[in-house]
Amino acid sequence: MILFSSELELRLENEIKMNKLIIDAVNEKIFLMIITSKNIYNITYDNTKINYEKLIIIINDFLKNKNLKIDDISKIYVNKGPGSFAGIRNSISLVKAFNISKKIDYYCYSFEDFKGEKNVSHENIPDLCDKFKIKKNLINTNYIS
Repeated sequence: MILFSSELELRLENEIKMNKLIIDAVNEKIFLMIITSKNIYNITYDNTKINYEKLIIIINDFLKNKNLKIDDISKIYVNKGPGSFAGIRNSISLVKAFNISKKIDYYCYSFEDFKGEKNVSHENIPDLCDKFKIKKNLINTNYIS
């Protein structure tokens, strides 16, 4: 099989861009996870107003620390609650901005979406979203009143 350079570049780009970012800012800690084909990385920050305001900086620093940039992310998974209104609002706003500017698909999940599932953890979110048919690029938040 002969590959033309543009086809080869597209294949390489698709192989490189299979990284997933999980953002969970609904609880007392902001939790970020990067899932690559070879590794899983995560980090937490205190869930404070200051950290909400610099969430983009926190994400960029986390990516940079793992030799990645936002262009290397193919899908983003964001927790839609229930939980902190400010955490949900800020993380979803950021994810929508990534979708508009970088064309990165996102999935808004809730741990409540996976009722009855025994092995629910952040690293399983992409598979669980597939299994439970969570729609991409759709936001339906669950705030705590």
